[in-house]
Amino acid sequence: MSTTQSRGDLRNYVLVTGAYWADTLADGASRMLVLFYFYQLGYSPFEVASLFLFYEVFGIVTNLVGGWIAAKLGLKATLFSGLSIQILALCMLGLAPESWLVVPYVMASQALSGIAKDLTKMSSKSAVKLVVPEDSESSLFKWVAVLTGSKNALKGVGFFLGGLLLTVIGFQSAMLLLAAMVATALITTAVMMHGGLGRTDATAKFRHMFSNNRSINVLAAARVFLFASRDVWFVVGLPVYLRTVLDWSFWQVGIFLAVWVIGYGIVQASAPTVMQRRAKETGQLPDGRSATWLAFLLAAFPAAIALALTANFDPTTVLVVGLIAFGIVFAMNSAVHSYLVLSYADNDKVAMNVGFYYMANAGGRLMGTVLSGALYQWYGLTGCLWASVVFVLAAGFLSFMLPSSPPTTAGRSKARLATG
Repeated sequence: MSTTQSRGDLRNYVLVTGAYWADTLADGASRMLVLFYFYQLGYSPFEVASLFLFYEVFGIVTNLVGGWIAAKLGLKATLFSGLSIQILALCMLGLAPESWLVVPYVMASQALSGIAKDLTKMSSKSAVKLVVPEDSESSLFKWVAVLTGSKNALKGVGFFLGGLLLTVIGFQSAMLLLAAMVATALITTAVMMHGGLGRTDATAKFRHMFSNNRSINVLAAARVFLFASRDVWFVVGLPVYLRTVLDWSFWQVGIFLAVWVIGYGIVQASAPTVMQRRAKETGQLPDGRSATWLAFLLAAFPAAIALALTANFDPTTVLVVGLIAFGIVFAMNSAVHSYLVLSYADNDKVAMNVGFYYMANAGGRLMGTVLSGALYQWYGLTGCLWASVVFVLAAGFLSFMLPSSPPTTAGRSKARLATG
């Protein structure tokens, strides 16, 4: 790759990442705004969870179709489409008469938010593969972890921002402010980006979205249960428990969730340092065994939290300490997954491989979100936690089927996605 092309790739990657950060911040803030605003209006936990149903359903559809669209039209098209749709979704809630803010209308706006979020995520994470040299697996791991970790940290800031804006300026004004922020990111990226992102393939077939790479298929299945294990108690059960049982204010809940997600992001971004230190000792980078033992370790924490709450230990101490431990191990596990999918992916099919993988990710979030509201309403927070244990164990057993050696570039297509 020439120096000029490398600089062009890097410039575009920085712009894509900045746009992704803006969208992530708005997405996290709007999610917290919707959750607390409608719970405050008297919606039950299950009804609140249903508001996010289409968000996750259309995330699955977007990741499936989005990779194919990106292959045919390029990642630039999917990025700009994602940002534009996010602006529309935020304006739907910010400009609508209050009488329109009912379940079907909010579900429709959340469907658009889910499409927007996954289009921008797929674009930015696929762009990593365009910049990192093909034979530099350690650099790939580092760049993916930094991108994913920073995204999660900003999502945490978004939670805090959502709680703050709801308190200070109200629901609809907050949505319009977030829309203006995403619009600024879209305009900046459109003006400053040179060329395109990736080489398009007009012959790409939709059936190619369904990966024939066994490693990616197994990893995607494990990803479904990994993310279901987090969202089954984190999305609805935990914030509602903090607000109603522990009597925390919206402000306190927003700060707590924000700090947790920010810390989670920091751990995820630092995962390469930890893993590469281990690689020097063992002589290899993360592989299927890494994902397996991290999953089994993770299962211990929701189980311990559930047992401690049942035994009537101080719930505040239990949740704070337990969440910190869960977040550290979950972040390491997620970082390994994010590295493995790009390392397993074929260079000439990266957008479709990543789209398929994150379709599974969205499927896990959907399962966790729906069950979070239902299980909390029926069995309380401990019911959500035991479901989390089951899901993590499922992810661990599936990870047993992953290759027990690091991925290599041997045998992959050498077609390089270039800046067009």
